[in-house]
Amino acid sequence: MDLLTWAGFFLSLLTLLIVSRRSLPLALFAGGIILGLFTLPPGEVGGKILKTLSDPSIDLLALAMGVIPLIGGVMKESGEIDDLVNNLRIGKRALLALSPALMGLLPMPGGALLSAPIEEKGGRDVEGKIKVALNVWFRHLLILVYPLSSALIASAKIVGLGVYQIIISLLPGFGFALLLGYLFFLRRVQGEIPYTDSFSWRRLLPPLGIVLVAPGLDFSLKRMVDLPVKEIATLVAVLTSLLLALVFGQFRLDMRKICREMRPWNFTLIILGMFIFLHIFQASDAVGLIASIPLPPLTLSVLGGFLLGLATGRVQLPASIILPVYLASAISITSTIFSIIYMSIFFGYVLSPVHPCVSVSCEYFQVRIKDFLWELATPVLIIFALTLILSFLLG
Repeated sequence: MDLLTWAGFFLSLLTLLIVSRRSLPLALFAGGIILGLFTLPPGEVGGKILKTLSDPSIDLLALAMGVIPLIGGVMKESGEIDDLVNNLRIGKRALLALSPALMGLLPMPGGALLSAPIEEKGGRDVEGKIKVALNVWFRHLLILVYPLSSALIASAKIVGLGVYQIIISLLPGFGFALLLGYLFFLRRVQGEIPYTDSFSWRRLLPPLGIVLVAPGLDFSLKRMVDLPVKEIATLVAVLTSLLLALVFGQFRLDMRKICREMRPWNFTLIILGMFIFLHIFQASDAVGLIASIPLPPLTLSVLGGFLLGLATGRVQLPASIILPVYLASAISITSTIFSIIYMSIFFGYVLSPVHPCVSVSCEYFQVRIKDFLWELATPVLIIFALTLILSFLLG
């Protein structure tokens, strides 16, 4: 029985890795069903799928995640993103860091290509591989502690912790990664940018407000209103942000074109697929078998999370596998323990050569993948080593 469970588990992982290159939602659905067929009665597999699809909190979360890319698409199409970055008169180094960071707040397909022209314009005298490193590192750094990050929201839900509680625990790691970004990349940027257009508050404040209103409203509603399902706050917050984007865009946009480009249904299906995989995984014997590996649970989670993040170029997928493994071996999980595991997954993902932002940035700046990996390897491995040491101390 153990052999069959291991076979199903590794076959489901192989399916996830292969199919996710084409479609992450399909990979999650297929991986979950394959694992279920090897480890559960067929009727129970169907029951777990129905349980997931009929859960209001998961459905609302999935809908909210589908709205977020539409916000990015509307801002791109209306020129609000251009207005935002063109009026951030904050200095050359800050612009090269903050532009990709702001773009990264919205999970836009090909989003790294939106900030790449800003990096190119602002860093004309900066070496190509440094511009790629800046574009990738700072694009994802702010996502680590962004309250509307779909990966963070979904991962928090898996372990039953509050997003804002987790963010507080992630702040030291965020600050350390910010310091590494400065020491390894920003410090090598010199000079200032000569602007030709005059600064305009009118063009800066509306798009900045669109980006900031969603997390602000989400936080406020969850703290001030007793909602039957907390995900209602997230859905209301992102719909408000989308409405503001449409209002400032004067409703003169081709929403069919935006939907085709942003494919919001993909983000919705990712959430549904992830929780189907999760519920099947939790019900299977695979959890107990993995938990029996002779390593401290936290060390196993950190090591496995980093390697899966590196191998898949994803955060949600490794988190949906690793976090239940830890929970199977521990009575509960604290926000500190969660942050250590999440950091290891996240920076494995940042370094991953199969991460789409890496490939498009390298292509744009005509930089070889191996040169990019060489630039990012040291700061990423420093963070991984730190999480591994902490796993031994706290595990």
